[in-house]
Amino acid sequence: MLYLQHFGLREAPFGLTADTGFFFACRASHEALNTFVVALSSGAGFIKITGEVGTGKTMLCRKLAGVLRAARWVTPYINNPAVDSRSITLAIAEALGVPAQASATQHELLKGIGRALLAHARADQRVVLFIDECQATPLDTLETVRLLSNLEVGQRKLLQVALFGQPELDRVLAAEQARALRQRISFQHQLSGLAEDELSAYLDHRLSVAGYAGPPLFSESSVAMLYRASRGAPRLVNVLADKALMLAHGKGDRRVERRHVKGAVGDTPQAFSGRWWWPQWLQPSSAQHV
Repeated sequence: MLYLQHFGLREAPFGLTADTGFFFACRASHEALNTFVVALSSGAGFIKITGEVGTGKTMLCRKLAGVLRAARWVTPYINNPAVDSRSITLAIAEALGVPAQASATQHELLKGIGRALLAHARADQRVVLFIDECQATPLDTLETVRLLSNLEVGQRKLLQVALFGQPELDRVLAAEQARALRQRISFQHQLSGLAEDELSAYLDHRLSVAGYAGPPLFSESSVAMLYRASRGAPRLVNVLADKALMLAHGKGDRRVERRHVKGAVGDTPQAFSGRWWWPQWLQPSSAQHV
């Protein structure tokens, strides 16, 4: 990034990859974390966390998996679940370290997964399967995962499952053939974005992680506009903040002001324009909307 040296940064602060080093514990993610911990400790078979595009589901999913791994949990992770039953069985087997030939039958794969789960239970290790972008998963594939979750030792589930997806996942699960799976989901949480009063701290946090050590880089008016244009969705905040930094750098400015964010909004079709706030018949022709 051309602006890194200009602002004294080691790396880009507003990238779009789910780098858990930049994880920010806003109220929404903190509530989701609490829900997740309660669900796991109660032995829930299935947990569901949904959220709109860009609200930080993948970041939260990876953060949770990392926290559990640090506590010696086993956390197989699948981020491309739009596959058939056999493919997801192979993916789970691979994630659990089960040696399997491509020619292995489904029965052989399931037996291998069962043995691996028992071995983890004997070692006092709990296993949580994370499935991201789950709204794209066919029902037959989800049913395969549900059957795997039936494996138990005493009263303990050998496999707990965390489903992360967009709100469309709820429509998938509303189908009649998904009723058995719906009954297994004992905890669910709807993830929202950043609250307005959290946005400034979010920006400062990411800048600090990226190496910035100066005074506040975004003015109050620029933060207010960022929130209006993003509705607090972290991904859109990152897109707009990155563009605003580039515009400020291009002008030789050392601080991001409202005009820089305005330029970023104008260059970002998915941003919420100020026109959204006014009914068409109330919009003055000469008003500056953003």
